[in-house]
Amino acid sequence: MSRPPVPDETGFPSTTPDLRVTVQVAHLAAQSTPRRRVFAYLIRIENHSDQTWQVLARHWDIVDALGHEISVDGEGVVGEQPVIAPGGAFVYDSFVTVEATPGWMAGHYVVQDAWGVRAQVPVPAFMLDVPGERTLN
Repeated sequence: MSRPPVPDETGFPSTTPDLRVTVQVAHLAAQSTPRRRVFAYLIRIENHSDQTWQVLARHWDIVDALGHEISVDGEGVVGEQPVIAPGGAFVYDSFVTVEATPGWMAGHYVVQDAWGVRAQVPVPAFMLDVPGERTLN
């Protein structure tokens, strides 16, 4: 097990740990209304590094089609601060609402290794959209 990079002045190492985040999104039509679109998302965080990492916090930026922006910060994910061993993964689901589609979400996780070194792991932007809802004129 190798020691990860030393943090810089921001408190985060200059390299990102090899944690990979994938997202699957589904529109929940039965829970939605025309002015409140509900989406479920399934997140998978895979540890491809040789370090054990713990998810300490999350940050989300959420934007809808009307330009409404919201940022969400919190400890852990779904009430947990999971520890992900090398080769392991953590999967969870949650939901989000937006007033108008299409919208999108992106963010990052703050993770920490066994030595207390913290890093940010980006979550790539993903769309919040209702398939087949719009037609071209």
